Amino acid sequence: MAIGEGRCALCHPNHHLSGHHQQQQACDVCSEYRACHTCHGHQPACDGAMVTSGKLSAMEGNEGAGSGGGNGEGEEGGGREGAPLLNEDLNEATTGEAVQEEGVVPETQEDTLISRKMSLSQDSGSVERGLWQNKWDYFLSVAGFAIGLANVWRFPYLCYMNGGGAFLIPYVLTLVLIGLPLYLLESSLGQFTSSSCLTLYRVCPILKGAGYATFLVNLVFVTVYNVIIAYPLVYLCHSFTSILPWSTCDNTWNSPECSGTENYYNFTLNSSDAAPPSPADEFFHKHILELSGSMTELAGFRWPVVGASVFTWVFVFLCVFKGINVFGKVVWFTATFPFIMLFTLLFRGLTLPGAWDGIYFYLNPNFAKLTDLKVWAAAAAQIFYSLGPGWGILTSLGSYNKFRNRCQRDALVVPLLNCFTSILAGFVVFSVLGFMAHRTGTSVENVTAAGPSLVFITYPEALSLMPFAPLWAVLFFLMIFFLGIDSMIAHIENLTVSLVDEYPRLRPHRSLVTFVVCLLDVMVSLLFCTRGGMYWLALVDWYSSSYTLILNCLCEILVFGFIYGAGKTVRDLQMMTGERVNYFWYGSWLVVTPLGILFIFINTVVSSAPASYRGQELPGWAQSIGWLTAVTSMAAVPLYIVYYLTCGSKGNPCKRLKTGFTPKESWGPASESHREEWLALCRQEPLRNRFLHPDLSYPHPRPGSSDTVPLKSPRADQSPVKNKASKRVQV
Repeated sequence: MAIGEGRCALCHPNHHLSGHHQQQQACDVCSEYRACHTCHGHQPACDGAMVTSGKLSAMEGNEGAGSGGGNGEGEEGGGREGAPLLNEDLNEATTGEAVQEEGVVPETQEDTLISRKMSLSQDSGSVERGLWQNKWDYFLSVAGFAIGLANVWRFPYLCYMNGGGAFLIPYVLTLVLIGLPLYLLESSLGQFTSSSCLTLYRVCPILKGAGYATFLVNLVFVTVYNVIIAYPLVYLCHSFTSILPWSTCDNTWNSPECSGTENYYNFTLNSSDAAPPSPADEFFHKHILELSGSMTELAGFRWPVVGASVFTWVFVFLCVFKGINVFGKVVWFTATFPFIMLFTLLFRGLTLPGAWDGIYFYLNPNFAKLTDLKVWAAAAAQIFYSLGPGWGILTSLGSYNKFRNRCQRDALVVPLLNCFTSILAGFVVFSVLGFMAHRTGTSVENVTAAGPSLVFITYPEALSLMPFAPLWAVLFFLMIFFLGIDSMIAHIENLTVSLVDEYPRLRPHRSLVTFVVCLLDVMVSLLFCTRGGMYWLALVDWYSSSYTLILNCLCEILVFGFIYGAGKTVRDLQMMTGERVNYFWYGSWLVVTPLGILFIFINTVVSSAPASYRGQELPGWAQSIGWLTAVTSMAAVPLYIVYYLTCGSKGNPCKRLKTGFTPKESWGPASESHREEWLALCRQEPLRNRFLHPDLSYPHPRPGSSDTVPLKSPRADQSPVKNKASKRVQV
C-alpha cells in the first residue's frame, strides 16, 4: 500500500490529525471498522499488540519501505508487506517494552472487537467472487439443484420395484451414512477455501485430475439434460387447447394401429401379444421426436425441439452470466414453484377415484427384498442421482457462503428436504396412476413406468383422463421444466466459476466465459435434437455420468479422509464455524462413507448393462462410443498423475511424489484474516496425527512431526524468525 492510502484514526492518530487521511478514500471495511489495510490487512494480525506512538513511528518509517515495491492496489500490493506485526524488521523494532502515550490506544476490548468483527463478517478474499446476499439465496439454490427430475421419475419407480415401503429403510440408511457426510464435506470445503472443483485440489496437487474429471462430466451431461428439459416446453405449447392432442388417435401423426388409452390398457391386460401403440406414445415418438429407425438415421432436426432447447439455453445464460446476484434471485421462483405444484397435484390426485389403490401399491412393504444386495445398491445409487455429490456443484455453491456460515445445519436440512420431496413425489405419481388404473380397469402395476416414459407418456395419459385436463397438463409440465432448470443453472454456474477460479485473468470476462460454455454445449446438444437424437441421448445419458460421479466421490473421500486427514478436515471445519464437529461426521469420513462408496462403485461396474431404448439394445459400436464418453472423464485422474510426475513438478521422483501429496502454500481460507487465524490455530493446537479427531490429539505436537504448512507471520509475542525455512507451523 502506498503511503497515505486508507489510514484509519484508530491506527494512525498522528497521521489522521495531520490531514493526510484525505488523500485517499479507505475501503468499505476500513470505514466501517476503523481499521486499515496497512495495520490490519483485514486480519486479526494485531491481536495481542500494544499500539503506541512508538509503534506508529516505526510503522510510518517501515510503511514506505514495505510499499515501495507494491502496486498500490490495497491488499494485493506491497503495502501488506509493510504492515506492523507482519514485517520482520518492524517486529524487531517493537519487541521492547511498549510505552503508552496520551492519545494512543493500547490493546483493549475495542481492538479485539474490531479484529473479531472483521473475521466474522468480512470475507475479503471472496469479494471478487461474490457472496450470497442472504442465507435464503444459498438454501434455495442448493435445494433447487438437489431436487430435480430424479426425484419425480426415478425414486417412485425404484420404491415400488424394490420392496415398496421397505425400500425406505436402505434409502434412509444410505442417505445418513453416505449422502449426508458427502454433502457436508463438499459444501464445507467450498466454504472453507472459497474455491470450486478445480482449485479445491490445491490440497493434493497430484489428484487434481479428479477436478478435471468433475469438470468434464458436467460439460457432457448438460448437453443431454438441456434437451430433456426442453421436451416439457414442447408439451406445454400443445397443452393450451380444449382437447389434449395425446388423448385421441384422431391426429395426422397417429397410425392405424393406434389404440385409445382405455382400449390400450384393456388389451395389455387381456392379451399376451404385442400391445398397439397408445396415443400418448405416438404423440411423443411420432410427433415430438419423429423418431427415425436407427441411430445412424439422424434425418434432420426437429425444429420445435431445437427451438425449446435454444430457449432453455438463453434462459440459463441470462441467469448465470452475471453470477450469483441474478442466480440467487431467480431461484426464489424456480425452486419454490415446483413445491407448490407438487402439493397442488397431490391434493388433486388424492381426491381422484382409485388414488388410494395407487398409494397402497407404492408403499406396500415387502421386507423380503431387503436381503437382496441390488436393493441396497439401488438405494445408494438414488442418493447420487438426487442429492448431487460428485458434481462439484455443492462445492461451488458453498464457496459463495460467508466463512462463518453454519454448514453443519445445512448438511442436515437440504438432504432431508430432498428425501421428503422424493417421497412426496411418489404420492403424487402413484395417486394419479391409481386413478388411471381405475379408469382403464387394469392393475396399477400394468400402468407403472419409470424415467422419461413416466413423464412424457404415462403421466400425460393419466392427465388426459382428468376433468379440466389441459389445466393440469400446463401445471404439470411447468413443474417439470422448473424442476430441471434449477439443476441446469447450477451445472453451468459450476462450469463457469471453475474456469474463472482456475484462470483468474478470465474473471473480468465472466460473461464471455459463460457465453462460450453455453455456445459450445448448444452446438453439441443439436445432435440430440435430430430425428435419431433420442438414441444418442439414451446412450450418452447411460454412460456419461454414473461411473465418473462415484469415482469423484471416492477421490474426495480419499484425499480429505486419508491423505490430508480426517482429523485436519474436522479441525478446519471447527475453526471455520466455531462449532464442534461430532464423531459421526468424523467416523463417516474415515470409515463408513469410503466403504459405502467403494461398494457402490464395484456394484455399478459389475451390474452394468448395455444401453438400450424402448427395450432394444443399441448396436455394439454405439456401446463402445458410450464407454468412451465414460472413460474420457475418468481417465483425467490417471492422466493428470502422469503429467504431474513428469512435467508438473520438479526434483527427483520421490520429491515429486511427496510434493504431489503435500498441500500447496495457497491451500486454506481465501481471506487473509481467516487464513491468519487458521495458521495460528495450526501452530497453537497442532494435531498429534492427521487421522485423529482434534479431541483425541495431544495439546502439543510430537517431536519430529513433518506435517507443516508455511506461516507468513510469527506471533506478536514471539521473536521474529529470519530464516524462511523455519517459519513453519504444525498442522
